[in-house]
Amino acid sequence: MALEYIGLKEINGPLVIIEGVQDVALDEMVDVVLDNGEKRLGQVVTVSKDKAVVQMFEGSTGLSEDNVVSHFTGHTMELAVSKEMLGRVFDGVGRPIDGFGEIFPEAKVDVNGSPMNPVARNYPRDFIQTGISAIDGLSTLIRGQKLPIFSGSGMPHDNLAVQIVSQATLAGGSNDDFAIVFAAMGVKHDVANYFKRSFEESGALERVVMFMNLSNDPVVERIITPRCALTAAEFLAFQHNMHVLVILTDMTSYAEALREISSSKGEIPSRKGYPGYLYSDLASLYERAGMIQNAEGSVTQIPILTMPNDDITHPIPDLTGYITEGQIVLERSLHLKGIYPPVSVLPSLSRLMKDGIGAGFTREDHPELSNQLFAAYSKVNDARALASVIGEEELSETDKQYMEFGKAFEQQFVGQKKFENRSIEKTLSMGWELLKLLPKTELDRISKEMMEKYYKE
Repeated sequence: MALEYIGLKEINGPLVIIEGVQDVALDEMVDVVLDNGEKRLGQVVTVSKDKAVVQMFEGSTGLSEDNVVSHFTGHTMELAVSKEMLGRVFDGVGRPIDGFGEIFPEAKVDVNGSPMNPVARNYPRDFIQTGISAIDGLSTLIRGQKLPIFSGSGMPHDNLAVQIVSQATLAGGSNDDFAIVFAAMGVKHDVANYFKRSFEESGALERVVMFMNLSNDPVVERIITPRCALTAAEFLAFQHNMHVLVILTDMTSYAEALREISSSKGEIPSRKGYPGYLYSDLASLYERAGMIQNAEGSVTQIPILTMPNDDITHPIPDLTGYITEGQIVLERSLHLKGIYPPVSVLPSLSRLMKDGIGAGFTREDHPELSNQLFAAYSKVNDARALASVIGEEELSETDKQYMEFGKAFEQQFVGQKKFENRSIEKTLSMGWELLKLLPKTELDRISKEMMEKYYKE
């Protein structure tokens, strides 16, 4: 017979303490019922002798020490999952909020996931086309990869996320068995409406599962949202053999929620007040991307985070960079020039790109072309630095050509119209056209065979 516990020992923000508990486990879910019949959900975060500290998802407003009855469920938080989730919108803990009623679950799955055996992982190789030249051409996204986007406050990362959701396809342009799980954490109502409206208008919503945690939702809910999203993604990938792209925005809101909860629990803070386990906590999310042997599906992640004060050394982007396989960095100076998307090419990279491009994946000239574009653009910065000292008129003829190349590269290759969907062939062709602005003798990263085949004067 299940035990019920009457009353609370203490209430501290989103945390409540229940005394006299027996056989309670860490992360166990708790049903808390008020005397008016309202039911709220909680999770055990600390157990000490006969006391349990419970984290309330809907907050502790309205609770008192004697108006509640608590019941421990005996299991961790579970998400009801089904293929019917595609095209649906859920709140931060997986409850439908689109007015279409409950889904009929195929299973209930622990939101913390199951550990993935490193030996059972397959190496990511296949290319995912986003239709964005700065990503596809120079920092290519590979199926099974985790590739974050580092942005800043006021930058168009929301627009970029919507564009990726609307345009992303597997290599070859096929959308069969391709799905997207989109999780937004701590977003305002207008931003949430923008996401939903954009997905509906683009026709992408039918292949999207959306989890929305709003800024006025309880902060505790924010740390469950990405776990629910990844649980849905893993179910679609490994039970229905789908290739799932997971977009998590904004991981900074997630980390700040973690800091707030850690502070309320009285834990000793680490860098900038974040808990010392921030690294392992982020890793528990990011490492749920990948491909498994003998499974046809895959999970690919694009976490989006806003760097406080555009500081890439801040703990959140710093630790994210350690765990993930590269980063796409958005640059404020390009944004101020009106360039969209303002991708900063030089600090951006995809560590798995080399194994997913070239003959059999994108096109045979892709590796050499991307290397040459990187090398040429790095020389543009050198020429600009020199011009700021001696003046552009005093530059050599070659440096002037690099300055011209840099302007065209930023405006035509990096910059593109919103919702302009470029194929990888168009992206590569644009790269070759831009290289014609430079002397042929400067193209030292491209083999003679590729020059003869693709460089047409």
